[in-house]
Amino acid sequence: MAAILSSVPPTPSLAHLKASPSPSLHDCLTTAKLTSLACTTPKKKAKREEDDYHSTLEALNSKGRFPRKTLGQHYMLNASINEELAAAANVKEGDIVLEIGPGTGSLTNVLVNAGATVLAIEKDPYMAVLVRERFAGINRVKVVEEDFAKSHIRSHMSALLQSESPSDGESFFAKVVANIPFNISTDVVKKLLPMGDIFSEVILLLQDEAGLRLVDSSINSSAYRPINIFVNFYSDPEYITKVSRTNFFPQPKVDAAVISFKLKQTEDYPPVSSIRSFFSMVNSAFNGKRKMLRKSLQHICSPPDIEAALCNAGLPATSRPEELTLEDFVKLHNLIVKT
Repeated sequence: MAAILSSVPPTPSLAHLKASPSPSLHDCLTTAKLTSLACTTPKKKAKREEDDYHSTLEALNSKGRFPRKTLGQHYMLNASINEELAAAANVKEGDIVLEIGPGTGSLTNVLVNAGATVLAIEKDPYMAVLVRERFAGINRVKVVEEDFAKSHIRSHMSALLQSESPSDGESFFAKVVANIPFNISTDVVKKLLPMGDIFSEVILLLQDEAGLRLVDSSINSSAYRPINIFVNFYSDPEYITKVSRTNFFPQPKVDAAVISFKLKQTEDYPPVSSIRSFFSMVNSAFNGKRKMLRKSLQHICSPPDIEAALCNAGLPATSRPEELTLEDFVKLHNLIVKT
C-alpha cells in the first residue's frame, strides 16, 4: 500500500491565492482547463496526470468556491490516498463504482483510470458542474446532483447494473468508494450496508475515531452502541489504514481512516424471524443501556419471560445490553419476539 505523505505544503486560503498568486500558479489559473487541472511545466508531461495540492486549489478557484462547513467539505490533497481507497476495493476494469461527494473529481479520476464506470452523487451544484465538465469526454462518468440522504440509490444503481451486467447472467455487484463528509458518516453507513444485493463492498474515508468505533464491536465498552450490532449484522468491517489530517484542505481537527465493509448477502444475515423487529428490540435495549434487559424490554414481554429467555440463551438473568454480542441478541430476539 502506498505510503501516506508525512506532510503537505502549508495550506493558504483561496482568498490569498487570488490576491497574490505565484507566477507559475498564475499561469496555471489563467490557462488551465477543467479537463486538465494539473499545473503545466516546461517538463515533459506524464501520461497520467494526478491531482495534487495545487490542482485541487485551482479546481476550487475555477468555480470561485470555498469549502463549505455546512456541507462538511474537506478536499483530499494527496493523490496516493485516493489510490489507496481504490486499491482497498480492488477497483478494476469493468467495475461499477458509486462515489459520494466527488468534490473536484480527484478520486473520480483514479477510479476512471482504473477502468471503472462511476456514478457520482454530489449535493453541491458548483462541484457537480465542475466534475461534469472535467469528465465531459468520458462516457463512464455520470454525475447526479442530489443530496445523498434523499437520493434513490437503489434505483440509480439498478438501472446502471442492468445496462452493464455480463451477458452470461452471472451476479454482478457494484462497489462504493468515497471520501465522505465526516458529519454524514453514520447516515451513509446505515443507508448502504443493507444493500448487499447491489454492492459487494463499501470503502469509506471516515473520521478515524468514528471508524474505530464502527469496526470495534467489543462488548462491555462505553462506545458499544446499536450501530455496532447493525454494522456486523450486514457486513464484515475492517480498519485498513489511518490517514493524517494534513492530507486535507481545509485541514480538519481530527485524522481520518480508510474503512472497509464487506457486505453480506441476504442468506448470510443472522437468522432472525424479522429484521425490523430485531433492530427495534436492539434499539429499545440500548435506550436503557444501564438498565437490565428484563426492565428495558418489558414492553415486549414480561420480565420473568425475559429472564427465562436469557437463561435459555446461556446468559445471566441480570444481563444488560452492553454485555450481549450480536449472536446473543439474535438468540434473545428469537426467544421473546413473536411474529
